[in-house]
Amino acid sequence: MPGDPITREDISANYELLRSHIRRTPVLEVQAEDFGLEPNQISLKLEFLQHSGSFKARGAFTNLLRREIPAAGVVAASGGNHGAAVAFAAQRMSTPAHIFVPTVASRSKIDRIRGYGAELVITGERYADALAASEAWAEKSGALQIHAYDQIETLLGQGSVGLELEQQIPQLHTLLVAVGGGGLIGGIAAWFGGRVNVIGVEPEACPTLTRAMDAGCPADAESGGIAADSLAPLRVGNLMFPIAQKYISRVLLVPDGAIRSAQQILWQTLRVVAEPGGAAAFAALLSHQYRPVRGERLGVVICGANTTAVDFDRP
Repeated sequence: MPGDPITREDISANYELLRSHIRRTPVLEVQAEDFGLEPNQISLKLEFLQHSGSFKARGAFTNLLRREIPAAGVVAASGGNHGAAVAFAAQRMSTPAHIFVPTVASRSKIDRIRGYGAELVITGERYADALAASEAWAEKSGALQIHAYDQIETLLGQGSVGLELEQQIPQLHTLLVAVGGGGLIGGIAAWFGGRVNVIGVEPEACPTLTRAMDAGCPADAESGGIAADSLAPLRVGNLMFPIAQKYISRVLLVPDGAIRSAQQILWQTLRVVAEPGGAAAFAALLSHQYRPVRGERLGVVICGANTTAVDFDRP
């Protein structure tokens, strides 16, 4: 639609530039009965198999490929996954990277960032604190800022998840996607443009898109809970919000207990390890916040797995 920040054509053109730098992650077909649900087929997009352990590598590479990089390199603020992705992409492209994360960042994400050779600064309690520190560093050093979600290049990269899904599941009816700042769901919704029922899923403890939808504009939200290191910015992005208003059918809230249960069930049933943010969309299905109708082709994006909590068999 005219006036959209990004279009299908933009995402498709960007994918030709991006595709050799990322993994085309697989789709796993499972039966709902395996999880104690009413009979149906579920398609899981295993985006946690992407470089750096989450979908974020798509946006990180798009920024580095499409923008002029200064000698000072790049800088990013992150709860962890975006930082790991930028660090990975910068390492691949021989670019210096400074990454700022808050104290809620998990050990696994911190270790990944350091392992990719970036300069890491841990500061503040939440993503907003790390963002302010990264902006100050950009001003001082001249480094290029790569925003985790509120940037055209980031949205273009994340939109490639939707492009791949349409090729992998041509008859997709409904897609459940976790929401933090909204870069992933914004890019996906822009790709589908209302042709698929795209539903956002947020933790009750960090309802950024819910607050924005209620207010009619991006608005401050709580930022706590089990998924605070991946789904808890202060508010959703300005760029994705008009896309959300046009193309996202609704937003569901799930409690931390449901997210933890989804992590456990993914592990016990499929031996899939997902971090809390990565399991949030699946939690909406298991907790019956979303009830598919018989025959509905349902997709769920499992978007991240940067966690050290792999033994869910023990209480």
